[in-house]
Amino acid sequence: MARQDDARYEGEMEEMIFEPEPAVGQKAPAEDKHVRVDLIIRTLKQVHESIGHIIDLFESDGVVDDGQMMAELVTAKKQLAQKLEDFSGARVVEGMFDGALMIGQDGKSYSVPPNYASKSRLVEGDVMKLTIRPDGSFVFKQIGPIERKRIVGTVAFDASTNSYVAISDGATFKVLTASVTYFKGQPGDEVVLLVPKSGKSVWAAVENVIKK
Repeated sequence: MARQDDARYEGEMEEMIFEPEPAVGQKAPAEDKHVRVDLIIRTLKQVHESIGHIIDLFESDGVVDDGQMMAELVTAKKQLAQKLEDFSGARVVEGMFDGALMIGQDGKSYSVPPNYASKSRLVEGDVMKLTIRPDGSFVFKQIGPIERKRIVGTVAFDASTNSYVAISDGATFKVLTASVTYFKGQPGDEVVLLVPKSGKSVWAAVENVIKK
């Protein structure tokens, strides 16, 4: 199973189109350079304002809630990290999780690491963002979780596909092997699943396994 996933991943990597990097010593067009400088200046001003607000909270005579202070710090950190990523030349693709892959708005399919999908309990229909960094590394992030509901089913093994499935109320759902093995699930175990609240889905996310 792992070899098939690796082969599919390598195939998708070969099809990806990356933004060309400027040649060493090549100067960027003057217009692009000015736009980039303006963007950096605006970003630094935004970060400066956020930090200034945090300092004001520290220096205020009133009592500052620890939770509010932490939220402000986390927000400023995320803003700075996001802007630095934007300057790095990374390419961003948004898409929808189909249970195993992210189907990008560019029409391409991107392999989502099963361990990440399992840990994040991604559900079919979730909106995701993929950042492809200049070094070729992938960073996935869930940005629009779909409404979900819990259902209870039973773990089963489909010999025809050599993979685990879950059966609930007569319906069979595909599940990630990594999710089942993480909970040490076996055929016959009870499983708690997450599925879209409305509509039908082919895949289900494993939330927990109850040993029989």
